Parts: sequence; C-alpha cells; structure tokens
Amino acid sequence: MTDNNKTSSQPASTIWGGRFAAGPSEIMAKINVSIDFDKRLYAQDIQGSKAHAAMLAATGIISVDDERAIQGGLDRILAEIQAGEFVFKTEYEDIHMNVESRLSQLIGEAAGRLHTARSRNDQVATDFRLWVHDAMDGIGAMLQALQAALLDRAEQHADTVMPGFTHLQAAQPVTMGHHLMAYVEMFGRDRSRFADARKRLNECPLGAAALAGTSFPIDRFQTAAALGFDRPTANSLDSVSDRDFALEFMTAAAIAAVHLSRLAEELVIWTSAQFRFVSLSDAFTTGSSIMPQKRNPDAAELVRAKTGRVIGDLTALLIVMKGLPLAYSKDMQDDKEPVFEAADTLELAVAAMTGMIRDMRVNAETLRKAAGAGFTTATDIADWCVRAVGMPFRQAHHVAGRLVKLAEDKGCGLEDLSLDEMRAIEPGLTEDARKVLSVDFSVASRTSHGGTSPTNVRQAIATARKQWL
Repeated sequence: MTDNNKTSSQPASTIWGGRFAAGPSEIMAKINVSIDFDKRLYAQDIQGSKAHAAMLAATGIISVDDERAIQGGLDRILAEIQAGEFVFKTEYEDIHMNVESRLSQLIGEAAGRLHTARSRNDQVATDFRLWVHDAMDGIGAMLQALQAALLDRAEQHADTVMPGFTHLQAAQPVTMGHHLMAYVEMFGRDRSRFADARKRLNECPLGAAALAGTSFPIDRFQTAAALGFDRPTANSLDSVSDRDFALEFMTAAAIAAVHLSRLAEELVIWTSAQFRFVSLSDAFTTGSSIMPQKRNPDAAELVRAKTGRVIGDLTALLIVMKGLPLAYSKDMQDDKEPVFEAADTLELAVAAMTGMIRDMRVNAETLRKAAGAGFTTATDIADWCVRAVGMPFRQAHHVAGRLVKLAEDKGCGLEDLSLDEMRAIEPGLTEDARKVLSVDFSVASRTSHGGTSPTNVRQAIATARKQWL
C-alpha cells in the first residue's frame, strides 16, 4: 500500500515557503490544488492583474518600466493560453500562481512587484466576480433567444385552440399562443433576476488584500473603473469573504432551470401517443434499442433531469458558506466548481430547449379536438347565466354542473345537448346560450388583461417583443 501521508520531497512552496521548511504531504498537495478547475478564470485573472499593474504605476508604487514589462508579459501569457501552448502546473496550485510563475520566467524580477498591495484572497474574489458577471450576460442572451423562439411560435399559433389544464385535467380552452407566452413571462423574470443580481455583484474587491486592506497608497476606484465595476467594495473583510454574488447567480440559475423543467415536462406529455399535441423531429429525439416504433423525447427529459444538478450546485455552495467566520477560509476554494457546473448545465439546457421550440410541429387539429373534450366550456355557460339571466354565480355554477352531469350520463358533449334538455334544467337558457359552448367563442371572449383571446395574445406578443428583444 502506498503511504499517501508521507511528506513530499519537494521544497515548500515559493508562495509561502519562508515559514515552512518542508513541502506538504501528497494528500495535502492533492486536496489543496485547484488549477484543474480554476484555470477557467485565466482571462479574468489576467484582466485583473493588468488593471492592478496600471494602478500601481499610476500611484507611483511601481515604476513605469516595470508596469510596461508586466503588461507585455501578461499579454503574452494570455496569447499562450488562448493558443493552447500554456502548460498549467499543479505545483503552482491555482491560476494566480501559474500566471505569476510564467510571468517571472518571461520578465524576471519585475513580475514579483505585481503582487504588491494585493492578496490571492482579493484577487480570486475579483476574478470570480468578473467570471460570474460574464456568465450572467451570456445566459441572459441565451434566454433572450429562447424568448424569441417562443414568441415566434406564439405568433404562429395565436388562434390555435387547445385545452388549458389545472391538476392536469382539462379546464378551459386557451390558445397555444397564450400558453407559450406564459413561458415568455417566466424567462423574462429569469432575465430580470440575473440583471438584478448583476447590479449587486458590480463592486470590485481588488485592493482589499488579504482581509484588512493595505498600507500602500492604492487607488481602488481606478481599478474598479478599469474592470467595469461601478465602485470598489466598502469593507475589506466582506470583500474577500463575500460569495453572495455566486449564490444569487445560482439561485437565479436554479429558478430558470425549474422553468425549463416545467416546459420540458409539457413537451414530454405533449409528444406522447396519448396526447400528440406536438411532434419533435429526429434532431431532438432518439429511438429504442428494442422497440422500433419509439420516438423518445430524450432532449426534453434530459433538460428536466439537469434541473436537479443546478439545484444541487446551489445547495452545495450554501452548505459551504453557512458556517464560515470572517474573513477568508479555504473552504471557499470549493465555491467555483458548483458555479461552473451550474452555468454549463443551464447553458446546455437553454440551448436544447430553444432548439426544441424552434423544431416542434404543432398538431392543430388534435389540439382543437382536445380543447372541446372534458366539458371545458362549462364555465362559459355559467358566465352566460350570470350575464343574461342575472343569476348569482354560485347558482349559475350549480346549473352548469347539472348540465355537465346530464351530458356525462348521455355520453355526449355539452354542445350536443338539445335546447329542450338544457331548459329542463334551467328554463332561462335560450339558443344564444348554446353559442357560448364553442371553444372559439370561449377563447375569443377572454379579453380581460392577460386573457387568452387571440387579440390579447397578439397584443402581448407585440409588447413582449419591445420589452425583451
């Protein structure tokens, strides 16, 4: 058996080696390293270092020559990483020291001056905020594309009647356009949540140093502006220990994933042989290894499943942060993997859903037949009794219920009952009452703000295009 507890033969890290005579154990080295995942922060790390170097030179803390050498070296490192030529090394632990080590190779002693008046604590907090900021913008753009796909489909089917459900039971007729517009609203709220969280994120921790600030005459407002932040953070302790921005990002991501899952579930139901409301092409379905007739909505099912991963990532970071005293603790090294995974998972799910919405074929005739099944216009006859007969709604509800019972006993629809049969239950009913039993009449009559009438749907689409696209 290998003794993984033995002390490494390597010398102590040059980062903090002045205090240590020997290197860490192999297990310690393995658990401590983060470069395998935090190398994703390379662009943000270099961006932050360039802004920091410029500020150090502007305040006279380092020379202009050193700053020029640092900037040139950082540009070269960025080019090497983007070209796939940079070698990330685990002995340097993280993205910060990998970049600094390579900078030292390139420009020598001047590289050591870059870390003046900062710590890896404020450095990673800044890098991470910049990365989450970019992720929010990217996901926001993808959600906008999904809304555009939904709006296009809603416009095509503003008049297409379908059953609306409560408890997954046929309730009242609606239009497919109206149904799809509900998701436009949901994803609009998701975009708003990301945008709102982005406002609170947009403060710069750089210059907070390890936890207490620095004695050097730095200009934190300069670095904040250079990096696109609104202002520097106000408290150095909070600056390095805050991960609210990551939690807010993942909260918004989890809610968005739930919305995707709800739409995915509807696609799974709608594509089933029992519903056949919509069809998906080969692009977003798979077959069965044993049943040749199958067309499985696997993309929708996987979107539904991946929601659990995003929620799990949020839970993981909440648990990491829940008991940490101020300021920085190494636990917070585990903040990035769940955020990266949540972002990657959500991006894939949004892309898949956008593709499915653009790909799906709506079976309008099937929807029309289903819209009238299950006595979905019963509420319309009750409303008619209120308007035309002056009945209290509770009494009208009772009349409509008796008509439904009669139709159910006869095995027919409400519209198939004769006027005589209807008047035997309520003498005030007239031939005009029979007109409201049409699904087209039902949806057209729902003209209240936010209602399902085709006119409303088209107005809502026009408003949404101006608001969201």
